Order: sequence, then structure tokens, then C-alpha cells
Amino acid sequence: MIFDWNVVWYAMPLLAHGVVMTLQVSIVAGLLGLAIGLVAGLASLSSFRVLRGVVRGYVDFIRGTPLLIQIFLVFFALPVVGVRLPEYWAGVVALAVNSGAYISEIVRGSVGSVEKGQAEAALSIGMTRSGVLWWVLLPQAWRPMVPPLTNDLITLTKNSSLLSAISVYELTRAGQAIIATHFAPFEIYLLLALYYYLLISVLSWASRRLERSLPQW
Repeated sequence: MIFDWNVVWYAMPLLAHGVVMTLQVSIVAGLLGLAIGLVAGLASLSSFRVLRGVVRGYVDFIRGTPLLIQIFLVFFALPVVGVRLPEYWAGVVALAVNSGAYISEIVRGSVGSVEKGQAEAALSIGMTRSGVLWWVLLPQAWRPMVPPLTNDLITLTKNSSLLSAISVYELTRAGQAIIATHFAPFEIYLLLALYYYLLISVLSWASRRLERSLPQW
């Protein structure tokens, strides 16, 4: 077997455009997922049983079904009820909803791990429950949240490759398009692996820097 370097040199700038789309999808979906996860995580700590049950059902469904099926549901099933999203936004929504479920568990666990005596002391001096949450619990829960949150972003970035199934032109889809025209799967998939490895390595490095920069509580 001869390694075709000409295809590699041809593919590198084209795959770079796919990297840009992958980052764009991951950042937008990550921010939406963070918002969903924060709301759902705090709702899971609510005193309202129905609200907690809704969040639990949402988390169980997401954790119990493959992400690829969730992507297909957003892209193919929503038009049946009159909601039609372009490929890009269908992918972003699916990734955000998936990520939000896992982030909600991170939020619930981190806030719940703060010593209960602090919340009781704050209530005893007249603070409201919402004030205790925002000014006592969340500031202390934020630092332990960061490592799993950054890991979730890394996972989301890798999972964005599944959006190639609905023709979102991210990194994997760009590679598939090149393979379809140049018939060099070994070279292109090896190059894709290298691109993903470098991308995830940069995100991991940024994650470690962020964790070290956070103040100790």
C-alpha cells in the first residue's frame, strides 16, 4: 500500500474549514447546554416534587438513549409536529439538549456537596432560600464544577462528529466528502484522527490552565 501524500496536502486546508465549523458548533451548543444544565440542575434541587420529576425524566431519557438517535429525533421527528430546523441548528439543539442533561447532574451534585450547615446558618440570619443559593452555595460549588464541565465540553466536541449523519459540514463530514471524491480512506481518516487529537489536546490544556487559575475556597 502506498501512502498518498498528495491527497493529504490537498485535504489539510479543506479539513481546517471543518475544524472551524466543529469549533463553532461545539461553542454554541456548549453555551446552550450550560444554560439548560444550570436551569435543570437548580430545578432538580427545588422543593417542588413535580419539577424535580420533570428534570429526572429528562435526564433519564437523555442518559438512556444514544446521542445519534437524539440527533435524528430533532432533525427528522420535529418537522412532523411543525418544527423544521436547518441541519446546523438541528445539530446544535441536539448536542445542547444532550449536554444539558449531564451538566444538570454536575450542578446538582456540586451544589448538593456544599456543607448543609452553611445553608442552615444563612437561613437562620434571615437570608431567603434563593439568596442562600446564589450567594452561599453557588460560589462554593463553582470551582468543583469546572473540571467535569470542561470534560463535558471535550466530550461534546468529539460527539459533534455524529452531526455528519445529518450533513452538517463539520470536520468528519469534510473528510467524508474528500474520501468520496479521492478514494483515500486510510489517509483521510488518519488525518481526521490527528486533527481531532490536536483539537482535544488544546482544549484539555486550556481546561487545566482554567482549573489552576481559579481561586481556592
